[in-house]
Amino acid sequence: MDRTEKREFVASLAAVFAETSMVVVTRNEGLTVADVTDLRRKVRAAGATYKVAKNRLATLALDGTRFEGISPLLKGPTALAWAADPVAVAKVIVEFAKTNDKLVVLGGALGTQTLNADGVKALAELPSLDTLRAQLVGLISTPATRIAGVLQAPAGQLARVFGAYAKTGEADAA
Repeated sequence: MDRTEKREFVASLAAVFAETSMVVVTRNEGLTVADVTDLRRKVRAAGATYKVAKNRLATLALDGTRFEGISPLLKGPTALAWAADPVAVAKVIVEFAKTNDKLVVLGGALGTQTLNADGVKALAELPSLDTLRAQLVGLISTPATRIAGVLQAPAGQLARVFGAYAKTGEADAA
């Protein structure tokens, strides 16, 4: 890479850091090409990006962004993963790391908050954004369903009482 390419790469990476909400740093020592291809496919399916970048260039791109706190993690063979949905990228990386011991989660950053490896793993255990939305809609609709059930219950009870009186009246008349 010549100087111009390096400048362009740093600028593009800085632009990505300005737009994203979550960055995960991994150590990818010993991953085969097939493993990395599989990981990238899974990361892309989750709407995230996985990129191996030179540590020095990544550090330059991090300067002045809210993710500056992850700069000390960039030592040795590292790679970065990022996405707008923080839970999605954390889930994919952590799940892949469970099945492949050559990928190690070093940490990450969620906005200005720097996370260690346990923080990224805890974030991965949260439900996805779509699941949270579904749960919220369920919570909102449940009270309405209960109110409708409570309002219908007295009418149903009255109908049963009238039905019971009618049956006793028929039994007395017979």
